Amino acid sequence: MTRLLLINPNTNAATTNMMRAIAQAAAPGGTVIDAMSAPYGVPLITDDEALARSAKAVQALAGTIASTPPDGVIISAFGDPGLAALRQRLSCPVTGIAEAGMAEAGSGRRPFAVVTTTPGLVGSITALAEAYGHGATLRGVALTEGDVHAVMADHATLVEALAKACAHAIEVFGAEALLIGGGPLGQAAQSLSMRFPVPVIAPIPAAVRLAQKRINRGF
Repeated sequence: MTRLLLINPNTNAATTNMMRAIAQAAAPGGTVIDAMSAPYGVPLITDDEALARSAKAVQALAGTIASTPPDGVIISAFGDPGLAALRQRLSCPVTGIAEAGMAEAGSGRRPFAVVTTTPGLVGSITALAEAYGHGATLRGVALTEGDVHAVMADHATLVEALAKACAHAIEVFGAEALLIGGGPLGQAAQSLSMRFPVPVIAPIPAAVRLAQKRINRGF
């Protein structure tokens, strides 16, 4: 049996449970997904300050994780907060959902766009794409309209707001793949999967696939 630990870098337990369920559904047979939330921080990461705080919260979990080490860890926030720190502390592969999602969306140097709800994170998303080697293929970050908390308060509203941003990314940016940028957007990403003529990448399943691949090859 393979055990993957999904870390939610925010403090919202309902979000943690939702993301764990998505990861479990995407996992191959014989894989069990456990999950834990950040021990402190914010219920939703919307800007660079919250992202930095969540990175410290993720790092604070290293000792607990190491005491009962899983086969792999997934960091399930789109900024991949705490990724480098956990890789230094743990003996298992650590995978970020942005890392995995960008690898799939930009596969073969395919031009792609990130579609998300958080204007305060556009700079960090762009920098992350550069760091992961996708600076030439990321065509832009398409944002939903309106206040992020209001948009995310209702699933149907969120899906339609993301759909509008997806259409913008295809028409204006020329994106040939769409990456939904956020762990808490996991259910919405699934709802959008068949609505567009280009692939829509859901980052949590992408992270499960990459984590499993790393485990299988001894990372």
